[in-house]
Amino acid sequence: MTQKILIVDDMQANLNELSQALKSQEHDIFVATHGRSALEVARSEIPDLILLDIAMPEMDGYAVCSQLKKDGITRNIPVIFLKERESEEDEAKGLELGAVDYISKPCRPPLVKARVKTYLELKRQYDIVENISEIDGLTGVSNRRHFDQVLEQEWRRAIRGFSRLSLIIIDIDYFRLFNENYGCTAGDDCLKQVAQALNQKAKRSTDLLARYQGEQFACLLPLTEAKGAFVMANKLRDCIISLNMPHGYSAVADHVTISQGIATLLPYPHSEATKLIVSAEKALELAKLEGRNQISFVD
Repeated sequence: MTQKILIVDDMQANLNELSQALKSQEHDIFVATHGRSALEVARSEIPDLILLDIAMPEMDGYAVCSQLKKDGITRNIPVIFLKERESEEDEAKGLELGAVDYISKPCRPPLVKARVKTYLELKRQYDIVENISEIDGLTGVSNRRHFDQVLEQEWRRAIRGFSRLSLIIIDIDYFRLFNENYGCTAGDDCLKQVAQALNQKAKRSTDLLARYQGEQFACLLPLTEAKGAFVMANKLRDCIISLNMPHGYSAVADHVTISQGIATLLPYPHSEATKLIVSAEKALELAKLEGRNQISFVD
């Protein structure tokens, strides 16, 4: 997988030099010329490594690093400071803020490449471990923790791009009765089959299918209007029906079915992503009140 590097420097010549030195089919290079834009790019692109100049006007590298480490989305991105002349106290300050290393200016390409290679490999190994913790152990799809992280990321991206974001929350109808009457093993198998069937329909690279809680799943759809979300919900409903999984204790069918709540919002600055969750949960409750095996929408 191609890894991303963000280079932050207020001097265009330095950006060009580092970008050329690190140019590779294995890297996607992003650049920023000041602290504010660096934070925006970091939050939207989630780079694997940041090379950060210390001496920048308005917002210096220390302030940028401090903000990165306070943000749940960016706090685990390794930061290498680019320095000209720093005292031992300044270097200690940077490390205390969370930077992993320093590279002295003028940068020597062989040294930069070696340091970058080392920290990208460490980040890759970290991501492998992190990925394991982002997967629901039973169903094999993303867990709630990962869902919350991606939702926050996509919410901010939607604010910047002035685009709509849709969410479908899915509930297996009468799952408690299924579990009680068929047993926990059959219940777990039901959850696995439903999760995998739903996940196969979330085909776009930007879509996310996650286990939300218990017998509920969430399907996050960036850049998706309400009409598109309805199309997806119908696909999800049909794929579960096609499983033809017997459910003799359901009040709506003799097989497993799902109820779905859809919310589509246009995020605005300073709004919270939880607004989308609340709307989708309200829509799901409406689907249940309407008899289950339904798709409901709240704008």
